[in-house]
Amino acid sequence: MKIAVVVATTGRAELLGHTVARLARQTRLPDRVVISAVTEEDTAGLAAPGTLPTEVIRAARGLPRQRNAALRHLGDGADIIVFIDDDFVPANDYLAVIEAEFSARPELVGATAVLLADGIKSAGISFERAVAMVDAHHPPVTVRERPLPALYGCNLCVRLSAAREIRFDEALPLYGWQEDVDFSFQLGRKGQLIYTDRLAGVHLGAKAGRTSGKRLGYSQIANPIYLLRKKTIPPRLAWRLMARNLAANCLRSIWPEPYVDRFGRLHGNVRALFDLARGRIHPERILRL
Repeated sequence: MKIAVVVATTGRAELLGHTVARLARQTRLPDRVVISAVTEEDTAGLAAPGTLPTEVIRAARGLPRQRNAALRHLGDGADIIVFIDDDFVPANDYLAVIEAEFSARPELVGATAVLLADGIKSAGISFERAVAMVDAHHPPVTVRERPLPALYGCNLCVRLSAAREIRFDEALPLYGWQEDVDFSFQLGRKGQLIYTDRLAGVHLGAKAGRTSGKRLGYSQIANPIYLLRKKTIPPRLAWRLMARNLAANCLRSIWPEPYVDRFGRLHGNVRALFDLARGRIHPERILRL
């Protein structure tokens, strides 16, 4: 079984170098590592370990576009593709578990890991702390697993044969908020998607290189609406995402966290709701904000 790891990146060259180097610690090494970057600066100083067959490609900016470029580049040259964010640190047995699970279960088309910590919900996690957490991690004695309608994109494992006709939606620009749900929900129509604690990792939640608060706030409303119309998101999830984010931005904009632009997000939420009422809401409108 050939396993390819895809890392889409922009504006985080130093962090990317640490993340790629860490892949050399896997007990089962990847057969290919594809770095999908926008500019030369995105990969400045990248020196992948000689044990990693690393390929760097260029793509138009935007997570869906960069991941699609990697899919085109790989063609049929992999059985499993593991999409990870450039700020995700997998447990050392991550790829070994992937190979075992997908080999033993032909019905399995997608999987995602339990997060030992997710810095997206805080000020972020340092790379050193993440490494310490995964190094201290031990496989669970009793495995917990559950089926999911869609997967979390910071680590998204895909059986390529089930995803040949599926692409990340490039109408979701830049950070592509919820592009993982759109892609994996369609993938789930071909087989089983699981969340399992046999897989583990840490999402740093790095703040550099992310979409502005106003743009993200607009996406928090526009993207679920777009995917509801496309029928590639569970309706309960879409409404929960919109309600939860709107409520959080309203309440916390009064006393915001220092690492979150709550007022900007609220501004974006309100702008999206106004566009929804006028019948002109669309994810790509963030490019004008």
